[in-house]
Amino acid sequence: MIQQIYPTVAHPYRYELNKDMQFAAAHYIPSDNAGVCSRLHGHTYFANVTIAGDDLDDTGFLVNFSIVKKLVHDRFDHTSLNDHKEWFGADHPLRYPTTENVARVLCEIVQEHLDERGKRARCIQVLLRETPTSYVVYRPGIDERFGEKAHD
Repeated sequence: MIQQIYPTVAHPYRYELNKDMQFAAAHYIPSDNAGVCSRLHGHTYFANVTIAGDDLDDTGFLVNFSIVKKLVHDRFDHTSLNDHKEWFGADHPLRYPTTENVARVLCEIVQEHLDERGKRARCIQVLLRETPTSYVVYRPGIDERFGEKAHD
C-alpha cells in the first residue's frame, strides 16, 4: 500500500492506532437532488480508522487490527449500503448512504465495539475516500472523542 498522509487529530491519549482498509460497495442516494448519484452505482472505498486510548489489553493491543477490519470491511464489502437498514435509509438525509454519513456510521460502529470492551479507547477519526479525488473526514464531537456524551 502506498504511504498516505492523513489529517491528524490532537488528543490527550498515549496510543493512536490507524487501520487502513478498502471495501467495494454499491449505493445510491435517495434524493432527486443527488443527480446521477441517485442511480445505483459502486465504489471501491478506502477507509482509515483512527482509534486512541491509554490502556492496552492483556495481549498488549489497544485494539486488534483484525477486529477493526471485521467491523468495517467484513460487514460492508461487496454489499449495497442501502441494504444495511440498521444504519441507512431513505427516511432522512442523515440516513442516506452519502460518503459523509458512511464515515459517521463507521465511526459509530467502531465506537460501539470499543464501548463494549470497556477500555475507554475512542474512535477519534474516520477518513473515507470514495474516489481517488474525493474523500470525507469525520470526527465525533470533542466531548464524544474524550469519552463523554456530546452536549446538544
